[in-house]
Amino acid sequence: MSLVTGSSPVTENLKIALIESQDLERVRRWHLPPDTYSNRASSLTPSTVSFLSRTKVWDHVDTSRVQPYHHMRVWDGLDDSSAISFSSHESPVAQMTENQNLTRALLSQLDSLRPVSFFDKTKVLSIELGPSPLSPESLDLSSYPFVTLASGQTLAARLLVGADGLNSSVRSFAGIPSRGWDYDSHAVVATLKHAPRELYDDQSQKAIAYQRFLPSGPIALLALPDGFATLVWSTTPTMAAQLKSLAPKDFVAMVNSAFRLSNVDIQYMISQHSGQVDELAWRTRVTGVREDEDLYPRFILSVEANSVASFPLRYRQADSYISSRLALIGDAAHTIHPLAGQGLNMGFADAQSLAKAIEYTVVHGGDIGAEINLEPYNSDMWMQNNRMLGVTDKLHKWYSVGWGPLVGLRGLGLRIVDRLGPLKEFLMRQAGGSNGLTG
Repeated sequence: MSLVTGSSPVTENLKIALIESQDLERVRRWHLPPDTYSNRASSLTPSTVSFLSRTKVWDHVDTSRVQPYHHMRVWDGLDDSSAISFSSHESPVAQMTENQNLTRALLSQLDSLRPVSFFDKTKVLSIELGPSPLSPESLDLSSYPFVTLASGQTLAARLLVGADGLNSSVRSFAGIPSRGWDYDSHAVVATLKHAPRELYDDQSQKAIAYQRFLPSGPIALLALPDGFATLVWSTTPTMAAQLKSLAPKDFVAMVNSAFRLSNVDIQYMISQHSGQVDELAWRTRVTGVREDEDLYPRFILSVEANSVASFPLRYRQADSYISSRLALIGDAAHTIHPLAGQGLNMGFADAQSLAKAIEYTVVHGGDIGAEINLEPYNSDMWMQNNRMLGVTDKLHKWYSVGWGPLVGLRGLGLRIVDRLGPLKEFLMRQAGGSNGLTG
């Protein structure tokens, strides 16, 4: 948010304070060797990359650690013939990079703008409304949020933007309810190394994202540079705990099996405390699974040490994204299932829309904290995000059902969509963020 307003000539003179609990100097110095990748990576849509380019953030991204992919294959774990493939030969479907690579780039661009006041390595102790004026002539700050930090400073905000995550203290201060539920699912993430492929004229054109919907949740494998990939496997808490307890070689065998074997085979293998490597070899041979890169990802060879982790999955949507002198963006406003890879992209879209509302208000001499001037942001993004939240929630529930007739029905629907080129292109544009914010 600071980046968007600071980059605009209209709003560049606004005083901006950024409060962050972590040490920002560590973010600035972040560096990993070329043969090591973080397990927290994100898929950036064309709309997000366009925004990062316009604000010159992309100039600071280490593009050697960015992997564009032009193809995506999604299929039903209970019916491998029910699949849909997306391809974009001219521009990437999306681009993968580590969250820390992106965070460092954002901070680098912020450092190059007009001075932004950074308050890092501290936490918010309280948020309260300002005091009533002592006299009619006194400046009235009674409607301003006053933010008190653990470091001792107190800041008064004409507009307080909450980008403080799921348990947002800014949202709590405003008394804005956030409705939703916790899924009975955890996402298991890891950094993997896959088998080498033959040399191609353009390797980026051959990068494929894979996602298979299993009854326990979807598993996705997204390419990173240099033969690495990031795993996001949404599954039950019990299965997530079992996966994390496995020896590295058996964890790798489970990942390979999850993209190739039947759900019955997968459930049996995960019930074992060890021996998945031998089980996979035997079951692959018996079932006659053939290696075809158009159908399955290349075999995973290893998992990066200490990269296997998990986190619970939730659905949340705030009743409103605004209040008087307050706006919510990102996870403070909404939390989405990761199956569509849209969480971070939705947060960037929020920031762009809010900045647009602020810029309009400044141009017309208005008060940037007045609720009426923030309403265009709320009306623009609340329904748009609600649609995306609803789609991902329904997909999660739709593919969690193993009832035979429903499996056949959803398979038929997927095959029909795969054959309708214009509809597939429309879905790709929507997933890529083709809305009024792309500029």
